[in-house]
Formats: sequence, structure tokens, C-alpha cells
Amino acid sequence: MRRIVTVVVIVVVALVALLGVRLWVQAAARNAPPGGSGEIEGTSIDLSARVTARVAALKATKGLLVKAGDVLVELDCSDQAAALAEAEARLAASRAQALGAATTVDASRRTREAASASQEAARAQADALAAQRDMARREAARLEAIPEDVSLSARDRARSAAEQLGQQAAAAQSQARASAEQAQAAALTTQASGAQATSSAATVKASEETVRRSRLLADECVVRAPRDAMLEDLPHEVGELVPAGQPLARLVDIGEVKATFYLPNAEVGAARPGRLAVVVADAYPDRKFEGTVTSVSAKAEFTPRNIQTRTDRDRLVYPVEVRLKNPDGALRPGMPVQVTLPRER
Repeated sequence: MRRIVTVVVIVVVALVALLGVRLWVQAAARNAPPGGSGEIEGTSIDLSARVTARVAALKATKGLLVKAGDVLVELDCSDQAAALAEAEARLAASRAQALGAATTVDASRRTREAASASQEAARAQADALAAQRDMARREAARLEAIPEDVSLSARDRARSAAEQLGQQAAAAQSQARASAEQAQAAALTTQASGAQATSSAATVKASEETVRRSRLLADECVVRAPRDAMLEDLPHEVGELVPAGQPLARLVDIGEVKATFYLPNAEVGAARPGRLAVVVADAYPDRKFEGTVTSVSAKAEFTPRNIQTRTDRDRLVYPVEVRLKNPDGALRPGMPVQVTLPRER
């Protein structure tokens, strides 16, 4: 009987001790700063090309840091290179055609100006000859009206001079009309040449855009790192045909990382954007990393179907995101960490 009592006493003492430890742990947890467990995440960047091509060479090694501008993957883009060469040849031909059209416009413009000048000169000459003709006619009429003492030869010369000047005036007028027609034809030629020059300029513009697009597609054949980051994966091997838009390399920027942890409903009020957070990684237990709370989710997770009791409400948790600088790359994606929000004074 004494043995049974002893066992019962020991069991009771053990239960009381366990209950005391549990209560002490719960009290310590309630008094501890809010926080939780999380996992380090970097900024993932998937690099792809806008062309379908075979992988020609892999120029980097997975798991190593790369610098901005480093070549990661080279593609076999013979088709794109040929298209670029063809586009450049078409551009050169269109530029030559545009230059010829501009030369034609300039030549027709000079022809029109020369014809207009010739028309003005012929019109001025015709006006001068017409004035001389009228004067000669008046002189001949005056001689006809003079008495018999004026010789017949003088009258004949006057009439002949008037007729000759009339013929010259008519010829000058005909020359002026011909020059006007030539100037009109030159103007029509200039208009047609201008339209051709405009069309040639548009062709040059279209050819330039075709070359630009072909050059952009040709540049897609070399995949470069857009920033300093860690090369996480090269999902394709040399010789594989990769469709356009498929990832060719995956980078993870670990210069600034984030950790997402969960706060229960009772502690979510302690988290707000901009608040200091202390992060401790399992890999570096003696080192503390300082970060900043960037966001607190407005929606709870792990929500019970029906929230009716205080216990159910305490089961609600809210994701909290913390960002922190990682200049030496000590924190790597996937590392488990403990995030704590220090109590404010």
C-alpha cells in the first residue's frame, strides 16, 4: 500500500511540475516579443528570348554570382542574322532610291525655274517688239499722209520695217507661250517627283523600322544578366530547341531578401509597415540581421469554418513580410529564420 501511495505521489508531483512548466512557457511566450518562423526568399528573375532557337552555348555556372551584362546563354540565330542582313540591304537600296528621287525633284525644280525665266524674258521681248512695231506703223502712216515730196522708197522702208517688227513680236509671243507650256510641264514633273520622293522617304522609314526590329531579334540571341544576382538555374542543355518565351536562365537577386512569417490574431496589432524587425538565421545563430516590415496582409489565413469562440479567433494568423539588406550574400533563399519584432518603448 505504501508503494502505491508513493507512486501516486510521484505521478502527482510530476504532473504538477509539467503543468507548472507549461504555464511558465505560456507566460514566457505571452511576455516575449511578437514574432514567428519564416523562410528567406530572394527576387526571382526568369530570362527568356523572343525568338525560337537552339541553345548554342552555356556561358555561366549555376549557383555562382554573375554581374550585370555577363553573358549567360548564347542561341543559334542564323535565321535572325540572315533576316537582319536582308533588311539592311533593303534599307541601303531604299536610301539610294530616295536620293535619286530627291535629285530628280531638284533637277525638275531648276528646269521649271529656267522655263519661267525664259517665259518672262520672251514676254518682255515681245512687249518691246510690239511697241517698236506700233511705232513703225505710225511712222509708215505718217509718211503715207505726207505730200508727194516724200520718196516712194522711204514709204516702202517704213512699211517693211513695221511688218518685220510685227513678225518679230509674233515670234517672241510664240516663244513666250512655248516657255509657259514648258514651265507648266516642269511644274507637273516637279509635283510627280515630289510624290515619288515622299514615297521613297516612307519606304526608307519602313526599311529602318524593319532593320531595327531585325536587330532587336538578333540581339535576343545573346542572353545577358540584367543585374548582379545569383544564377539559380539553366533549365536547358546545349542543342535543345527552346520556344520563344520559355525561360533560358533563372536569376535570384539576394542583395535584398525578404522573409514572410505569420502573426496570430492577438499579436497582429504589433506589426505595421516600417517597423524594425530582427532576423536570426539557423545558419548564423550568433548574428542578428535587421530588417523592416514592408507589408501586413489584410486577410487572415488558416481561418476556421465558423469563428465562434476566443480560441477560434486566436487561431487566425496574418502573413507579415519583412525585407532586409543582404550585401554579403550570407542569407540565401530557403534558409529558415526566426523573425522578432522588438517591443517599442
